[in-house]
Amino acid sequence: MPQTTAPFTDDFARDPYRALARLREAAPVHHVTLPDGSRAWLVTRDAEVRPLLADDRRLSVDKRHSRTGYTGFSLPPALDRNLLNVDGADHLRLRRLVSQGFTPRRVAALRPAITATAERLAAALTPDGSDLVADFATPLPLAVFGDLFALPEADRAPFARWITTMLTPPAPRDAVAAITAVHRFLVDLVAGRRAAPGDDLLSALVTARDEDDRLTEDELVSLAFLILGAGIENVQHTVSAGLFALSRHPDQLAALRSDPALLPGAVEEFLRYAHPNLTAIRRFTTEDLDVAGTAIPAGETVLLCLASANRDPRRHADPEAFDVTRPAKTAQLALGAGLHYCLGAPLARLEIEVALTTLLPRFPRLDTGSARWRTNFRSHALARLPVTA
Repeated sequence: MPQTTAPFTDDFARDPYRALARLREAAPVHHVTLPDGSRAWLVTRDAEVRPLLADDRRLSVDKRHSRTGYTGFSLPPALDRNLLNVDGADHLRLRRLVSQGFTPRRVAALRPAITATAERLAAALTPDGSDLVADFATPLPLAVFGDLFALPEADRAPFARWITTMLTPPAPRDAVAAITAVHRFLVDLVAGRRAAPGDDLLSALVTARDEDDRLTEDELVSLAFLILGAGIENVQHTVSAGLFALSRHPDQLAALRSDPALLPGAVEEFLRYAHPNLTAIRRFTTEDLDVAGTAIPAGETVLLCLASANRDPRRHADPEAFDVTRPAKTAQLALGAGLHYCLGAPLARLEIEVALTTLLPRFPRLDTGSARWRTNFRSHALARLPVTA
């Protein structure tokens, strides 16, 4: 057993990428103590992270395989039975149900509405109090997924706040309160949609539950929780942190303005350089595993460090540079790989592209020195990014 380290200190919170670089260069695998005192194995290099992301035989997301260590959030069953916590046939069954809402044709059809929302939000940004996170990056995916689920306007912002509090709670009791609020909201939302169905994704899932018996009630509510929560949270933080990086690199901003053909590459660079998730969802070894010469017993928790792999110099040339012309062959891992590849990836890419396209002609001046970040061992995300004159 290698020596156990506790890397998630104040230094990590100040600059997680620097801390992860030290770990990555020291060794590809570390046995670490997490802030709650539990233990896990942290895998830091692309050569190991990439194949392990796609290894759904020896690594499971199902908590029943855990014998010790970190298992993630303690969620009620009605939130826990989602794609991030099930393997194999159950995962494929749920994935097929949801994938119908994210086909390329359906996603492409959303572009006009997303563009209109982005234009409206961008036009309202002012240098005397606007916050790019609160006034652009957050309401954009909130509108997209709110429309997909036909959420009442008054419920959208509170839901987003509960998800943020759940992921980065000021205190443990705040996380419990947020989870309780999300649970109650979604159960009530499903009941309301069951009584009055509409032409939306949630109504389709309710029909799949009630008429076709293709999922359980807990799976229904859990899918709604995952799609709404992950869809809003990940896009808002990738957009805001990506725009932060673009503001800090005026040469890259100029390159994008002069050559719109660079936009797809810029989206990939936003995901590689600025995605909020530092690690993938925790996994559990289903058998004894050897990773780069390190023996990991069955039943252990493994954290695959996406942020470290995405800045691994063995895979990416000059990885600490923000470069919108980076070759596509250096594929980023922010959206996962294999069975658990992000189902909403096409929509996430579209939202990031529309955000960029909308802001490029009138890119706001951002007070990056006053930016405020929220960081823990799982994520690194902007909480505030003021627009200035």
